[in-house]
Amino acid sequence: MINIQNVSKTFETSEGENQALKNVSFQIEEGQCVVIGGENGSGKSVLMSIIAGLEEADEGKVETSGRVGLVFQEAETQILGETPREDIAFGPKNLGWSKDEITQAVENALEKTGLTKKADFPARFLSGGEKRRLAVACMIAMNLPVIILDEPFANLDYVGVKQVNALIKDLKAEGKTVVILTHEIEKCLALADKFVVLFRGQKVFEGSPSEGLKTNLENWNIRNPLTAYSSLKDLVW
Repeated sequence: MINIQNVSKTFETSEGENQALKNVSFQIEEGQCVVIGGENGSGKSVLMSIIAGLEEADEGKVETSGRVGLVFQEAETQILGETPREDIAFGPKNLGWSKDEITQAVENALEKTGLTKKADFPARFLSGGEKRRLAVACMIAMNLPVIILDEPFANLDYVGVKQVNALIKDLKAEGKTVVILTHEIEKCLALADKFVVLFRGQKVFEGSPSEGLKTNLENWNIRNPLTAYSSLKDLVW
């Protein structure tokens, strides 16, 4: 589904060159859920932009066998309609679908993301979790086979995290390819078929989630979620 081969990307900054990605290679199979972990600035979002075609790699290439949908960390920036119904319809309309096709796609997407009851609610007043579900609903309406979520748990409370994870489970069940970019691996790693870690622009781990938890993740500035909590003194980072 996605083949990433020797991808490198460098940006010019006021302080000189910043190599965001350094010779990154791995594959994502159709229907897989892949968690790409890494601290802020590790290159996750840059890689996402290259996979989706928003950025070009300086070296290497990315091959995809289907269109890619993105859910940005600030999902509200993707909202174009006044209501969820209007927002979800935006993509199919631009694709030139018929009115009946659009209506069916919108209703299906609303139902699958649990937003039917808020279909005509002001989109700007949705909760953080609902806004992320709305962004995913837009991808579902256009029947995109690959969905990438960039830091999907940012600024969400417990209920919001559970809502997003429930949606990810549903996407997996439907055979969608799901890529989750996050430094909060403890919230979603059990959903993954593959775990990849980026550190300072390089791929430093690729394998199963179980294998990843046996490594010293702290070396890459990721807290291992299997750290024991047995008393109050443990409840601090």
